[in-house]
Amino acid sequence: MAIGSFNGMRVLALESRRAAEIAKLIRTYGGEPTVVSAMRELPLESNHEALEFGGRLLHGDFDLVIFMTGVGVRRLMDIVASRYERARIIDSLRRVKVATRGPKSSAAVRELGLSVDVTAPEPCTWREMIGALDGAFGPSLEGLRAAVQEYGATNPELLNALTEHHVQWTQVPVYQWALPDDLEPLRKSVRSIAAGEVDVIVFLTAIQVTHLFRIAEQMEATDALRAGLRQTVVLSIGPSTTEELSQYGIEPDFEPSHPKMGFLMNEASVCAARLLEQKHGPVPGSTVLERLATVLQGSSPAMLSKTHLVPQAPAPQRAVEAVRQPDMRHLNAIQQVHDIGRRMAASDPLHAVLNQIVGFIETLLSCDSCFVYVLEENQLVLRASKNPHPDVIDHLGLKIGQGITGWVAEHREPVAIDAGALRDPRFQSFKDLPEDSFEAFLSVPILARGGLVGVINVQHRRPHHYTPWEVQTVSTVGFLVGAEIEMARLESERNDLSSQLESRKLIERAKGLLQRDHDIKEEEAYRMMQKESRQRRKSMREIAEAVILSEELRRAAAVKAP
Repeated sequence: MAIGSFNGMRVLALESRRAAEIAKLIRTYGGEPTVVSAMRELPLESNHEALEFGGRLLHGDFDLVIFMTGVGVRRLMDIVASRYERARIIDSLRRVKVATRGPKSSAAVRELGLSVDVTAPEPCTWREMIGALDGAFGPSLEGLRAAVQEYGATNPELLNALTEHHVQWTQVPVYQWALPDDLEPLRKSVRSIAAGEVDVIVFLTAIQVTHLFRIAEQMEATDALRAGLRQTVVLSIGPSTTEELSQYGIEPDFEPSHPKMGFLMNEASVCAARLLEQKHGPVPGSTVLERLATVLQGSSPAMLSKTHLVPQAPAPQRAVEAVRQPDMRHLNAIQQVHDIGRRMAASDPLHAVLNQIVGFIETLLSCDSCFVYVLEENQLVLRASKNPHPDVIDHLGLKIGQGITGWVAEHREPVAIDAGALRDPRFQSFKDLPEDSFEAFLSVPILARGGLVGVINVQHRRPHHYTPWEVQTVSTVGFLVGAEIEMARLESERNDLSSQLESRKLIERAKGLLQRDHDIKEEEAYRMMQKESRQRRKSMREIAEAVILSEELRRAAAVKAP
């Protein structure tokens, strides 16, 4: 995945729940963030529908329950549990099919100890949900009685599609979206967009679009807002949000490869300057010489700080200064990357590649600890460490979602904690890892073709500010080596499997020889080899090889005899 820069562009995001997180992401990718709340969650005036759902579920009136959001799952359970016994509700859910719209709702369902029968794949719109249900149930979908947990607003497209499949559906609303209490920030956003004071606007949900235009209607500024958006780079998190924008006559300029905030910021930062240039002309700070200066310094444009440039010098002179004063740390990093590439090209074993990556990050960040976890069968296994941990390397495993590392794996977004890492609510301690007492913690996903391969963790004993450059550099390592790590892992698994098959062949051959020579059954021959293995503290393969060698020596001696 490429990494670019907003190059100081003014980025407006209409986010409430994750305002601090998106502001940090925008800064990480070189933008000037303005984050404005566009909505708030409100409880319904009456919980009648949710309580009625609980009673009908206990009565066995549903065959399928569709959960649309993680927040909705938890809130629905809280409402229903206010009248009915929680254990009975969960037991009733075990007797029906459960479908979820994406990873967050799936995680919330699994928190209840329930399994998920159907999950809508990305981008998790109503189309993917219907496709997943159709693929899972086929003709048997017809006639099913389904409860649909709604999130803030009704999804008429989903309900219409269920009707077309002859599903008997029941809506179960648990909360509603409302405008924020303070409308002035939204009004100011409308005025700023109309005045051309916003370069990039980020829409993460369809309701953000609806509320922005509702405020514009109240201000009698709908046309001005629409005109301003057409001169602004419009980012949409995914198809549902894009459809809502289209309803207002706005076609977004960009959708990410995956409908996630981290992917949106990362990928949009690459093309935002070009898109804005197409609408307004050249963007200041995007000259080829400035970009060349950045590359020569070993840093991406997004991470270009003022200390990298001479403050009042024109762009060409700044590039020359960068060339004259190379950062030796960055040059060492380039050499390390070269070594990693050489090892990969030589098809070195997985551990050799991972240890090289650990050494590279240690050199670059002067860290006190570095771990590399590799995803294997839905578990993150610790495969490399800066510090010696013979008891846990290749043995310590984490579940997706477990601890900060598991959170990063689940959300595929980096986490940087400058101090007090063990006080983070996502933190989970492991008694075998003294690094858990360290103050600073950086964790980034390793990805390949959009899929998770592993996680890189960096830690410092004392508080340490992880600069945007450091975060992006470690992330870049994850992007660059993800596919190679996956290939090395698969090669390692193939070699292990090949070795196991070879061992099995030798053991089977040795058993046959023992059966023949001692006139015993196969089970007795196997137990004889097991006993020798325990007494001599040798592997079964070594015992088998000794039996076979003895047979070959006996035959050789027989051939030589007169």
